[in-house]
Amino acid sequence: MRFPLSLTRKSASFLIAAAVLSGVLSLPSPARAGMLQPGDFVAICGDSITAQRIYSVYMEEYLILCQPAPDLQAQQFGWGGESAPSYLDRMENDVIVFHPNIVTLCYGMNDGRYTPVNPGTLDTYRNAMTSIVEGLKKAGVRNIVVGTPGAVDTNSFKKLDPVVYNNTLKELGNVARDVAEKQGVGFADVHSVMIEAMAKAKAKYGDKYNVAGNDGIHPNRNGHLIMAYAFLKALGCDGDIGTITLDMKDGKAEATAGHKVLAAGKGFVEVESSRYPFCFSGDPAQQESNLGMAEFIPFNNDLNRFNLVVKNPTGKSVKVTWGQSTKTFSAEQAASGINLAAEFPENPFSKPFAEAEARIREKQTLEGVLSKDLLHSTPLWVQSFPDEKETFQKLAAKIVDRAAARRKQSSQLAVLVKYKIVVESL
Repeated sequence: MRFPLSLTRKSASFLIAAAVLSGVLSLPSPARAGMLQPGDFVAICGDSITAQRIYSVYMEEYLILCQPAPDLQAQQFGWGGESAPSYLDRMENDVIVFHPNIVTLCYGMNDGRYTPVNPGTLDTYRNAMTSIVEGLKKAGVRNIVVGTPGAVDTNSFKKLDPVVYNNTLKELGNVARDVAEKQGVGFADVHSVMIEAMAKAKAKYGDKYNVAGNDGIHPNRNGHLIMAYAFLKALGCDGDIGTITLDMKDGKAEATAGHKVLAAGKGFVEVESSRYPFCFSGDPAQQESNLGMAEFIPFNNDLNRFNLVVKNPTGKSVKVTWGQSTKTFSAEQAASGINLAAEFPENPFSKPFAEAEARIREKQTLEGVLSKDLLHSTPLWVQSFPDEKETFQKLAAKIVDRAAARRKQSSQLAVLVKYKIVVESL
């Protein structure tokens, strides 16, 4: 969808909202079947937005804690100021050497050069992305997800009319889609989802609720949730965290894999879980929170279904207490399934989830040091001290081994969580 250059920011927001309502903007394309397999290692690659270590942290904690497949690992390879051609130049020595099974790519924000659409710019991006995918395939990477660039904020982006640059990013996204289709790899339409969510969020919280950050480019926790959503969907995550079923007539309960019933009665069930729902936090009206953005993308519906099914309640409604929170639902809702993850943002998983997130963020910070500061410089050390080539080769191998050890530690962060759910008929 193209906008006239003369449109004001307010007019642009109106047209974006209209596009959402008319269905012009779409959600990510369906993922390829069997994308994630047990034991996979996912490399999350991108520019300075990836290097912020927010959506990459969300992705890693989802892969590890929510467990769309067993024993998953992840590592971030964000690099500030990077474009697709510059990633192509370094990916063999800085990424492929770690031997990932799956690679996600998020480039285009810098490739657009913060100018209106230019055919030469699109061709450069197309050629680089094609070469990247071909190079990753040649190196043995089993699955690849080509992501579009995100969007710039319609309020805070000042380099250029945001409508103009979002059109540039949209066209780059079309190129990314074309490359993914021709190469037969996965595709994540980050741009369209962010445009759509931004219109909805600003309609509720006002134009100054920045979705792409205060500089209009680098999102805060709210915008990064959108990016994580798009990539996790493209990775084929089905979103079935688990189901707990309580029969209030006979007091029996059962749970799906990853959850174990410890005790049950006609009005309660005690559970021990090794599989987590994704947990949100913060003031929903603030861009530093990811909780508010969950309202504007189908994250809970598509990726975060942790259901409580209540059979045979004696009244027309039930009161559910989980952790420190209590909510009331109709008997029909309870019978069809209450998504605990969506209805109880603050829950018994929140604390261990936050602790794991802090550990993952610490790990991803170290990964930047290992890959960017240390490994990337080893060829220069070899060039300067050729007689010590073997020494530096051993150092490079140690760096790769250290990253693998940290990934393994991170993959074991899901501690068992015990809790009680109380259900009362009303």
